[in-house]
Amino acid sequence: MTRSTDFDSDIRRVAHLMADAARAVILPYFRNAALTADNKLDGGYDPVTEADRDAERAMRDILARERPGDGILGEEYGASQGTSGLTWVLDPIDGTRGFVSGTPTWGVLIAVSDGQGPFFGIIDQPYIGERFEGAPDGAVFAGPHGMGPMQTRAPKPLSEAVVFTTFPEVGSAADQAGFHAVAAQARLTRYGMDCYAYALLAAGQVDLVIEAGLNSYDIQAPIAVVQAAGGVVTDWQGGPAHDGGRAIAAANAEIHAEALAILKEY
Repeated sequence: MTRSTDFDSDIRRVAHLMADAARAVILPYFRNAALTADNKLDGGYDPVTEADRDAERAMRDILARERPGDGILGEEYGASQGTSGLTWVLDPIDGTRGFVSGTPTWGVLIAVSDGQGPFFGIIDQPYIGERFEGAPDGAVFAGPHGMGPMQTRAPKPLSEAVVFTTFPEVGSAADQAGFHAVAAQARLTRYGMDCYAYALLAAGQVDLVIEAGLNSYDIQAPIAVVQAAGGVVTDWQGGPAHDGGRAIAAANAEIHAEALAILKEY
């Protein structure tokens, strides 16, 4: 697929069908006192709920009907091979810890990837009613106050930057040290934002998102959205980040280079 001029608009149509379906499935569970969560992690806490499972099944059902030749990689139900060369990468609720806590920072992540990585993505926040889309033909948002194009922030020094991550612990001890080395030089650091941090980066509200310990389904949709809005997403060595692990998302090449110079030491 030629990323700049040969974008298949059917991908956008189907992705929005999937995001709409996931919203409808998930919202009745949110802030519901009857919600229960299972723990997927030995020695820690990684919750999964019926909302996660039901939403992924709903999205997979749409793909089976609308694009049966495409592959799927989902957090809850794993990988299924396709014949088209395209893979839909799904995280039905990114930020389940936030979801079970009642905070509106979780989201539905939908990406489409080819051999080079993700080229289309949606970050959808159902409770607020915001949707952030990145595609080869640009980045757009839609929400309660209307819709329009997205553009990341203009360059500024790290000393004036706003930096986000999800957890204060940020992975391993080395990961934590790398993040805090950057954060110590920034103006403001915020935590606990999950995928919503990347949406705010694409919307021009913040400068950096730095994370570690990611899975591919955590980062592929954010990559597509941020890059379509003019940002840069790599791993901590400047290489591709779409397989997960460590990632830095930056509003522009200048602040990416400044932060990356610090992270490369870790």
